[in-house]
Formats: sequence, C-alpha cells, structure tokens
Amino acid sequence: MNIKKSILLILSILIVIGGFIGYNFYTKIYKPNTTNEGYIYISTNSNINEVENLLKPFLKNTNSFRWVANKKNYPNTIKPGKYLIKKGANNNELINLLRSGKQTTVKLSFNNQDTFEKLAGRISKQIEPDSIQLLNVLTDNHFIETNGFNEQTALGMYIPNTYEFYWNTSAKDFRKRMSIEYQKFWNTKRLEQAKKLNLSIHEVITLASIVQKETANISERPIVARLYLNRLKDKWPLQADPTIIFALKKELGTETTIKRVLTKDLEIKSPYNTYKNRGLPPGLIAMPDISSIDAVLNPSIHNYYYMCASITSIGKHEFSRTLSQHNRNALKYQKWLNQQGVNR
Repeated sequence: MNIKKSILLILSILIVIGGFIGYNFYTKIYKPNTTNEGYIYISTNSNINEVENLLKPFLKNTNSFRWVANKKNYPNTIKPGKYLIKKGANNNELINLLRSGKQTTVKLSFNNQDTFEKLAGRISKQIEPDSIQLLNVLTDNHFIETNGFNEQTALGMYIPNTYEFYWNTSAKDFRKRMSIEYQKFWNTKRLEQAKKLNLSIHEVITLASIVQKETANISERPIVARLYLNRLKDKWPLQADPTIIFALKKELGTETTIKRVLTKDLEIKSPYNTYKNRGLPPGLIAMPDISSIDAVLNPSIHNYYYMCASITSIGKHEFSRTLSQHNRNALKYQKWLNQQGVNR
C-alpha cells in the first residue's frame, strides 16, 4: 500500500512538474508579448542583438523572445525591411512575421529636387541607402549614356510622384524602378502628343521645367506652355527669366534666391540664356512635375506671346499678344517691385 501511494505521489509530482514546464513553454511561445503598435526598420546585415534592441520598446519580455527566436533559428534567417509590430502579438507570431520577410512598404515621394544631390538627400530619408550611395548610382555616366540621357537631361528620368517601395530597396534597384516608371509614363498617348508638337521627350521635359519655374499656379501652366510654344513655332527667343536665374546660379554656384532679373543679367554667356539663344536650352532647369509636363503636351489655344507677373493677382500673370500691351504691364510690375524694395 505504501509503495502504491509513493508511486502515485511521484507521478503526481511529475505531472505537476511536466505541466509547469509545458505551461512555461506555452507562455513563452504563445502568450502576448508586445505592449504597443509601431514600426521597426531592420537594416541589411543586422544581427539578433540589433533586432532585439529595435524590439525592446515593444516587448514585455525580451528573454522569452530570444528563446523562441533561437528555437525557430531566426538569428540565421534575419531579413531586412520595415515591419509593423502589432500590439498583443505573441513571440511565435512576431518571429514568423520577421522570418517571412513580409514587410510593410513605404510611400516614397519626391518633387522639385532640381539637382541629383537634392534628390539623393530626399530619397535617403525614405529608404535604407544613404545619400552618397544614391548619388553615386544616380550620376553613373555609363547608365546615363546607355539609357539615352546626358548630363543636362538625366534628371528628367525621375518623374515626381508617390511610389510604393520596400524600405530596404538598394540604390540600384531604386534607379531601375525609376527607369521603368519613366517608360510607363511615356506611354503611346504622350509620345503621340509630343510628336504632334514636333518635340522629343527631352525637349518636352525641358520646356516643362521652364513652365514649372515660371508659374506655381497649375491652372496657368497650359497657358504659359502655349505661349512658349508660340514663340518656338515663330522662331522667337523664349526670353524666359527662369533660365536666366538658372544660368546665374550655375555660374555663381549659389542657391541664393533671385527674385528680380536685371537688364545686365540678360547678357550672361550661357547656353541657358534664352534671351541670347533661340530655341530650348540644352536641358531641364528644374524637376518638372506631371502637371507641368502635361501642360506642355496639352497646351491651351491662344495667341499670346508675352506675359508679365500680375500685381493684382499675386502668383499669376498678365498675358498679352502685343509688345505695347506687354510693356505697359511690365512698367506696372517694375514700379511695384521698386515699391516693395525688391532689388534682387
């Protein structure tokens, strides 16, 4: 009888111990272990310690996470990227997510970056590669030349918009995607529109960049585009002040804001001086957005040849067909600038 009781007692103890061990294992694996929701960014070639540090603000128990991670061989299968950590997730769910590589995409956007340095800086804030890595890839002469661009036109491949990317996209993959998006943007319809205007893609983008700098008012852009197209058709010089400002900044190597173009500025020796040189400059002077490109491809119908900034509708222009009317508008604007104390 004593032997039976002893056996039962031992079995009971073993069951209790087994139950305790089983419950401990179960809680380590399946008990909710995240306290809040948010994103983590796992860099390429990260180790388990670095991942753990990223997760610490979210975890109740880092030891249980490490235990389950080791059991599931996660330290050897770490995948970089942006991951959404959900509140109340258990270690099994968390590690399955991280091991799967099912990361959340980022909405990458850019516009008005008028140099590759600025573009690289903007993009580096949104995906993993740093600005130096991006700049080296964006300015790679072999890529630029083999894809039909040159130093003056290369920025035109990057169409401002919002795109979905994986955070750990490499610099080269970013460039490759932008090349694909460029080809998609220049679809049959847009190519036919450019052909009707007797303009190449590069010429459309160059003119769009001038329109972009000439007016921030989107509704005005088709009017401005047609005005320049009228001048091109009749072989007039464009006489676009934004190209003079671009040439001045290029010569001076400065980003100083120039609000007023002076008469002496019109003498600057530059291929971008559209007062001295007929036709379009050799490349874009800014990164035109889609509204400016489409304004060139779908210009308004009118007979205007002149424009001058309006003093009654700030941000807009006064358009005219004759030089005499334009001179009257220009005189009003010059007087207004003097009254505002705008000398440069």
